[in-house]
Amino acid sequence: MKKYRILYIWIAVCCFLLFSACDGFLKEDPRDGIDSGNAYRTLPDLYLNAVASLYNNIGGFSDSQGLQGTGRGVYDLNTFTTDEAIMPTRGGDWYDGGFWQGLYLHQWGVNNDAIQATWEYLYKVVMLSNESIEQIQKFQETHSYPELPAYLAEVRAMRAMYYYYLMDLFGRVPLVLSSSPSMKDVVQSERKDVFDFIVRELQEVAPLLTENHSNQSGDYYGRITRPVVYFLLAKLALNAEVYTDNDWTDGVRPDGRNIYFTVDGRQVNAWQTVVVYCDRITAMGYRLEGQYETNFAVFNEPSVENIFTIPMNKTLYTNQMQYLFRSRHYNHAKAYGLSGENGSSATIDALRVFGYDTEEVDPRFDKCYFAGVVYDLKGNVIRLDDGTILEYHPWEVAVDISDTPYEKTAGARMKKYAIDTNATKDGKLMENDIVLFRYADVLLMKSEAKVRNGENGDAELAQVRNRVGAAARPATLETLLDERLMEFAWEGWRRQDLIRFGMFTRAYSNRPQLRNEGNGYTTVFPIPGNVLDMNKRLVQNKGYS
Repeated sequence: MKKYRILYIWIAVCCFLLFSACDGFLKEDPRDGIDSGNAYRTLPDLYLNAVASLYNNIGGFSDSQGLQGTGRGVYDLNTFTTDEAIMPTRGGDWYDGGFWQGLYLHQWGVNNDAIQATWEYLYKVVMLSNESIEQIQKFQETHSYPELPAYLAEVRAMRAMYYYYLMDLFGRVPLVLSSSPSMKDVVQSERKDVFDFIVRELQEVAPLLTENHSNQSGDYYGRITRPVVYFLLAKLALNAEVYTDNDWTDGVRPDGRNIYFTVDGRQVNAWQTVVVYCDRITAMGYRLEGQYETNFAVFNEPSVENIFTIPMNKTLYTNQMQYLFRSRHYNHAKAYGLSGENGSSATIDALRVFGYDTEEVDPRFDKCYFAGVVYDLKGNVIRLDDGTILEYHPWEVAVDISDTPYEKTAGARMKKYAIDTNATKDGKLMENDIVLFRYADVLLMKSEAKVRNGENGDAELAQVRNRVGAAARPATLETLLDERLMEFAWEGWRRQDLIRFGMFTRAYSNRPQLRNEGNGYTTVFPIPGNVLDMNKRLVQNKGYS
């Protein structure tokens, strides 16, 4: 699938002004847009401008844009707010006005630029999807092409996925289903209502979508297909206790055994629902790759495990992947012919979960992290500018390591994706597709759901551990939370996992619990202060002022 530039720039502008007090902004006639009569004149035009163009937004090349790959957006909010990863202050590097420390310490405040930019990005895609839905429906009034129901289903799935991220990050959000809403209709919905809408949309569109594997090259490469939707439905059911809780600060959470979904005309509880959708994905031919690393190879499109990815190609796309670039020491990256920013590292807690520096270290540690002495691609030791050997010191990491002997070398660094020595843009534009959803998660979701439903989840956990040669463990909630950190390190799931397990607000290494945080208020981010200022109908999430 080729990347196409968004034609209706004004829709993005509408998103920024969505919560403005003036209706006139929402109805402004664009002067630089292509006339809609031409943009949607034929079926190919409709596909190009109402469906394909939306995928320009899944990845990104600037801050807060894209679901992964860029900084200060969805991925960073889900990663650097947890016990998995930290961006330590290193002298004059990585302080950035206290932004990175604030994420780790949960001191982000209500006027955080990155949180607002993430809100705007997610709603931009919602509004673009609304416009596309309206254009497809209008086209259907005068045309009866058999492709149209699938086009409409794909865009509805896209919108539902973006509402999933909004609901996960912000809790109570406006459910806007028009590209030109009246301001009186822009009000917050309860979290459960947004959750119910997402589930309903995904269940309705799933049968209309192809079963093709989205991660593999072909007509559906990078697109939302039925297995992608099933993955989202499993993830929604797995987190149903969180997402159906309209007051996450009262210490009371619904019981997944008493939350029911209708699946194929049957009423099944949340945990049974997870199993149903996981089994459907299995039936579609997904399986674990023989080698863990294959999923993150330079050319990883053939993976039989990856379910949804962000396509990366140095000539076709402008998406970027900053995470390797910003983690490796300058000289480490230089030894590969690339650039680095010497930043992100594993936390002390992550090291302990992996069993680093013990005889029982998990085999995935070396697949996910650089630690100790590092070497170039020819096996030569990499050295610092003064000639000393470059050695990472994982245990020396802290929130601020300025003016310490380990200021530039503390922390285990990201290794997960294979090195593309031909990458451009300082190594940020590489060929490795960015992995969003994969089958190992399906197995661990199923294992967890079975355990929570009073069943045995050992078999699914064993598959994941056997693949990497890890010793057998029983499937318990404790072992599964640890397993998810080890299996999905650097993949952006840790915040959601910690919240589901009731562990997000606890104190951990270098992070004390905030005053009143035990009530769970930081499990959602604040509605951005500027958004509240522009629309007085919206109310701040509890705990923020």
